[in-house]
Amino acid sequence: MEASPGSDFVSDIRRLVLDVLKPHKPSLVEMSQRLSSLKGVDGASCTLEEVDQDTESVKVTLEGSAVNYASVEDTLRELGAVIHSVDLVASGKRLVEDVHTGQDHL
Repeated sequence: MEASPGSDFVSDIRRLVLDVLKPHKPSLVEMSQRLSSLKGVDGASCTLEEVDQDTESVKVTLEGSAVNYASVEDTLRELGAVIHSVDLVASGKRLVEDVHTGQDHL
């Protein structure tokens, strides 16, 4: 059974990596603290990728037992940020790391 992002569905997302565009304020520290305080999130990492005159591109990595995408999206919106792309989602009972194969480019 599929659930929409805004439903009360219990999330099984364990890792979420986002490309986020944010204004210079709030700081990365504040954004990371706000995201790490969300229910189901055990840790947050915010890495500055690029700085523009008015904005910053940030790689946001969240891990936890049940990361709720809708809550993350709402929190980022409250901070004035927008999600450019969802770059990685890991879900299920445990985290699965990528495995390099012969088809992967170095």
